[in-house]
Amino acid sequence: MELGFIGLGTMGAPMVLNLLKAGHRVRVWNRSSAPLEALITAGAEAVDTPALAAQAEVLISMLGDDTAIRSVFLDSGALEGLQAGSVHINMSTVSVALARELSALHESRGVDYVSAPVLGRVDVAAAGNLNILASGPAEALARVQPLFDVLGRKTWHFGEAADVACAAKLSANLMVASAIESLAEASTLAGGYGISRAAFIDMITSTLFPVPVYQGYGKQMADDTFEPAGFKLSLGLKDVRLVLEAGEAAQVPLPFASVLKDNLLDGMAHGQADQDWASLSRVSDRRAGVK
Repeated sequence: MELGFIGLGTMGAPMVLNLLKAGHRVRVWNRSSAPLEALITAGAEAVDTPALAAQAEVLISMLGDDTAIRSVFLDSGALEGLQAGSVHINMSTVSVALARELSALHESRGVDYVSAPVLGRVDVAAAGNLNILASGPAEALARVQPLFDVLGRKTWHFGEAADVACAAKLSANLMVASAIESLAEASTLAGGYGISRAAFIDMITSTLFPVPVYQGYGKQMADDTFEPAGFKLSLGLKDVRLVLEAGEAAQVPLPFASVLKDNLLDGMAHGQADQDWASLSRVSDRRAGVK
């Protein structure tokens, strides 16, 4: 299949490699040139503008936030590059409002828009084991399923409305952030009674919570090692803000999300923006006077 791919960050680059290994032709564009050399060596074709990348049977985008997507698609011409009859798969985590807006803009150009945010970090992306949350026109979803089969272990379908998959992803990220916060606070409490964070996390992730979210982030907290980040704290703050916006639009109170936003802001204020969001444990420790 002839593909375009926009956004070659920590998630996008390994996804392109998997598509190339599966035999697809991939035209790539990125705002910075750093990731391009390795992808060109692997067989990708680099182009000079987003519009050129968009001139494909299927375009995939994996950008950081709403602002980046607006810049690339509405200001830099990617939307105009899409041809009638093509499909755009947006795998970024974006606001439900932007998903609705983009869906309408694509429809007006005769282009199918598919929302497909993912669950998984860079190692999962590299292994092709992402969980893909997808919504969009049924025919378009069927058309791109072979690509999802390359990129992920399972595709979870959430109907035809573009914003629904976004809502599912934001709901999932709310739970991940809440798990990180609860583990941070609980391990700080245990530390107040002389229990090492490592010992407490080993116990809790081997008994009540033997699940990847607690185990993976718990190891980072136990080791007090948050760089390089699998998911930056600044991106966590972005997602929690999107969660709160989605809650307000649907008239769903989200008190945990408000607490998370303030704690993530605390981390930002203390220079943790580029650390993994597991560094919420440092916020909890500071508040307890530990560090």
